[in-house]
Amino acid sequence: MSIDQRLAELGITLPEAAAPVAAYVPVVQSGNLLFVSGQVSFAEDGSRITGRLGEDMSLEAGQEAARRCGLMVLAQVAQALGGSLDRVSRIVKLGVFVNSTGDFTDQPKVANGASELMQDVFGEAGRHSRAAVGVPALPLGVAVEVDAIVEVRD
Repeated sequence: MSIDQRLAELGITLPEAAAPVAAYVPVVQSGNLLFVSGQVSFAEDGSRITGRLGEDMSLEAGQEAARRCGLMVLAQVAQALGGSLDRVSRIVKLGVFVNSTGDFTDQPKVANGASELMQDVFGEAGRHSRAAVGVPALPLGVAVEVDAIVEVRD
């Protein structure tokens, strides 16, 4: 089954890849690795998912924000690969940054929103290494930002 078929089976439609908001490119390829710049949390309607875990956002809302970041990571990868994810051989690593208070310690649970998405889409090849880090602020006031390293086939 192709990844595009798997997305359809899961009822997932990728968002349009977001344009960079500063002086960087969304994806850089080096050898067989794609380095995906941090993708922030956008809702399905295109609005930013803002908030701070431990202050004004629930764990479940944070997980959904991380999942939405993961969808944007996949959209950036698909765009870089000409529209399809079928050349992805492995999700190598996710970096998940969670806008959270100093006493919030469930960043790994928030990050699961993106991690579980990758596993649902790619199966065993979606299992990855990861960092989940709490930060006091993120660009544009978003709740979560996710970057990625993705291995691709020639």
